[in-house]
Amino acid sequence: MKRYLPALGRSAATILIVVAAAFVAMWLWQHYARSPWTRDGRVRADVVRVTPDIGGLVTAVAVRDNQQVKAGDLLFVIDQPRYSLALAQARASVESARATLNQAQREARRDLALGNLVAAETHEQNVARVATAQAALAQALTSVQSAELNVSRTQVKASVNGTVTNLDLHPGDYVAAGQQAMALVDADSLRVEGYFEETKLPSIRIGAPVTVELMGEPRLLHGVVESISAGINDTTRSNAGNLLPSVDPTFTWVRLAQRIPVRVKLTQVPADVRLITGRTATVTIQPNAVARPAPARPAPSPSAAPTPTPAASAKVR
Repeated sequence: MKRYLPALGRSAATILIVVAAAFVAMWLWQHYARSPWTRDGRVRADVVRVTPDIGGLVTAVAVRDNQQVKAGDLLFVIDQPRYSLALAQARASVESARATLNQAQREARRDLALGNLVAAETHEQNVARVATAQAALAQALTSVQSAELNVSRTQVKASVNGTVTNLDLHPGDYVAAGQQAMALVDADSLRVEGYFEETKLPSIRIGAPVTVELMGEPRLLHGVVESISAGINDTTRSNAGNLLPSVDPTFTWVRLAQRIPVRVKLTQVPADVRLITGRTATVTIQPNAVARPAPARPAPSPSAAPTPTPAASAKVR
């Protein structure tokens, strides 16, 4: 019996090692294949394409590359003298139209005072001239408003809080209306987007806590799942000329899971961590977790009915 003990010990140790290895392999497979985490994450932000409404020479640039700005800060100035002259011309047109209207009204009142000495056709012509002069004055006033608007548009200002990036605008450059002149990264829209395999989507819930690890940053960021993308591009399908779908007939034996963007709203970001759009991140989501709702406020208990006084009881009787 004693000679079998070493063999039994070795067998038991082997079995324990195999069982432990199986548990470790199962845990690793569960962690890497099923748990909702991905190293394919990116810092994203909305990029505002600063585009002037008017064209002209750039006379001044008030910002530098990679400068942080607030909404309403001046970015650059377009040729103001030309639009100021257009405004002065529009105001002169208003004065001319107003003088023409006053003259037409005086003539109409004079002929009206003469009564039957003036033909009815002349009265009708006077009314028409007054109406035409009024319309011309209204048009001139509209031109003044348009010129004032153009003068205000010569100062291009930031529409959001953000950072100017890739600045390539200098005094003396000519910008056209509707042509992009500057890029502004919206600081209030900074977020993280993780691209998860579709097999991990059943474990992802809106509001679930998220841990984000930026490449090169020792500290972790925290956030919550804000939304899941509603669709991605299908590269195997295209539209033909007859509006019917054209599907690629090839089929691969190895089917890779598609990557679905999951948007993460950051809730805790250290002040010294630089959120730069395009940075790589590792995103880990707590599976099947949702944000805890705020505890409901208890409903007020109904107040006890007042005890009737003896006088009131006597009245009831």
